[in-house]
Amino acid sequence: MSNDVVEVFLKIPVPHTNGYALFLGNDEKTIVIYVDGYTGEAVRMAREGLRKERPLTHDLIGFILQGFDITLKRVLINDVVDSTFFARLQFQMDNELGKKFVEIDARPSDSIALALQNNAPIFIARHVFDTAEDMTEIMDRILGQKDE
Repeated sequence: MSNDVVEVFLKIPVPHTNGYALFLGNDEKTIVIYVDGYTGEAVRMAREGLRKERPLTHDLIGFILQGFDITLKRVLINDVVDSTFFARLQFQMDNELGKKFVEIDARPSDSIALALQNNAPIFIARHVFDTAEDMTEIMDRILGQKDE
């Protein structure tokens, strides 16, 4: 993997008034992506391995991928413009005709939910990671409050 991307993981999803704050990062840094409540809840459930009685939209997409033998290879959060993050889903499909790679534009929140459901790695473009504010201290304070 080249130096132009950084692998991250979901450290913690935190509910707030307008949805969820998704804390993503690695040992180097933590960034936050704010998402709506519905998708934030889907991310939280995927992280905890929980499922509703009936499939949610992200579950349905996962079942469709599985049904067509398509693998989510990775998620790439590739840009940020005016505090809005952008992502790409990178898929691979193997069949009798060969191997096909497809990349699709997606919201980072949906991408993270699918990555968690499919055990796919999450990457952030180095320029996005480097320019995003480090929120490790904020996350540590939140985790400290939860421990009390």
